[in-house]
Amino acid sequence: MQDNKEEKKEQKAVFMLPWVTAIAMFMQSLDGTILNTSLPSIAKNMGYSATEMDSVIVTYTLTLAMFIPLSGWLADKFGTRTMFMIAVFLFIMGSLFCALSVDLNTLNMARVLQAVGASMMVPIARLAILYQYPKSELLKTMNFITLFGLLGMVAGPSLGGFLSDNFSWHWIFLINIPVGLIGISMAYRIMPNFKHAVGRFDFRGLVYFSLALISITLVLELIGSGRTHMIVILSLLFLSGLLSLFYYIHYKRTEKPIIDLHLLNIRTLKIGLAGSLITRLGIGGLPLLLPLMLQTSFGYSASVSGLLLLPSALSNVAVKPFMVSIIKFFGYRTVLISNTILLGIVLIVLGFVTKETPIGYYILLMVFYGIFTSIQMSAMNTITLSDLDQDTASGGNTMLVIMQQLSVSFGVSVASLALSLFQEGIFNLDASKAFQYTFIALAVFTIFSSFTFSKLSKTDGEGYM
Repeated sequence: MQDNKEEKKEQKAVFMLPWVTAIAMFMQSLDGTILNTSLPSIAKNMGYSATEMDSVIVTYTLTLAMFIPLSGWLADKFGTRTMFMIAVFLFIMGSLFCALSVDLNTLNMARVLQAVGASMMVPIARLAILYQYPKSELLKTMNFITLFGLLGMVAGPSLGGFLSDNFSWHWIFLINIPVGLIGISMAYRIMPNFKHAVGRFDFRGLVYFSLALISITLVLELIGSGRTHMIVILSLLFLSGLLSLFYYIHYKRTEKPIIDLHLLNIRTLKIGLAGSLITRLGIGGLPLLLPLMLQTSFGYSASVSGLLLLPSALSNVAVKPFMVSIIKFFGYRTVLISNTILLGIVLIVLGFVTKETPIGYYILLMVFYGIFTSIQMSAMNTITLSDLDQDTASGGNTMLVIMQQLSVSFGVSVASLALSLFQEGIFNLDASKAFQYTFIALAVFTIFSSFTFSKLSKTDGEGYM
């Protein structure tokens, strides 16, 4: 009788664990998008200019860069359930303190606490999935939890604007509290507390690696915001390179480094990380470029240009139920090679739209962009993790999270830099031409990533389907 109860409890955990991870994905993606539309309201309420609020974003991003490398070690040491619950608790406490903030300093301090929790929530939840499920179930499971991340991205901007306009900006943070408490409650009852043997904590490695990440993140933030102080940027790049070298020397001498670079010998992990980064260099800047082009070059209102991104998000969500079938039918190699080329073609076509282009044409392009992006992200993420086992899952998962976090900043920064070069730099083109060449340049980056995925074999990822 007792065995039956335990078996039912285990079956329930297997069924419900993706929902716990989905809540974490939803909270993190919602928080990443809901704030942007509310920053003007926060600035006005606190008596700051809109540009002074940049530190709210930068503080959060830098804290993520510092603590993400720590998530895998903590989860293996103290257990996935324990650390996930702590991470969500820190996130909701940070959210509460954000809502209670009275000035920019207190808001930034609260954002640091919130980011510490956010840096561990999704990586630890996804790690529990990797430990719990056989490879044959992972594509379907990862596809399911990614859907909720997309829903958070879709809901964030609209919800942020609605809450700020009709209630107050405080609610964009307070909304995290009930969702987080549900996540903690579910994790306590459902999530297994997986633990794995870890070596002595690599504090020196964490300092080298995290400071290198912070330095390169600062460079990306400076470029992305248009503040191209070359001496500062070059100094930070030099510092990042020097710290990376220190970390490599330290890694070679350390038995259990915080980030095990030896994992890059796993072919699918290396190809997946490299291909994902190059692909995101091309497509990561579109959410910035398209509204900017529509407003500054074509004269559309902010609300219309924002709404034109909605078909992309909705089609991204709509194609998710068919993802497993698509990848099973064509295979990872074929999907990733062909899909990156199709994404590049969409970017090229976007480069040739004009002020007279019908709205319906934009919508159709955004639908295709959403579909191809959805397929690309699911395929890239799962092939990257496909050959990890119980011993390498934690380190490989942490590498993927770091790459994803960096690539968000990389994509925006590359797009901003390309646009400034074409518009104000050595080319000095008018606005419409500058946007056209920027889209084409980003398309080249995207199509180039297909060569990276060509190194996959036709059978790679078969055990994942």
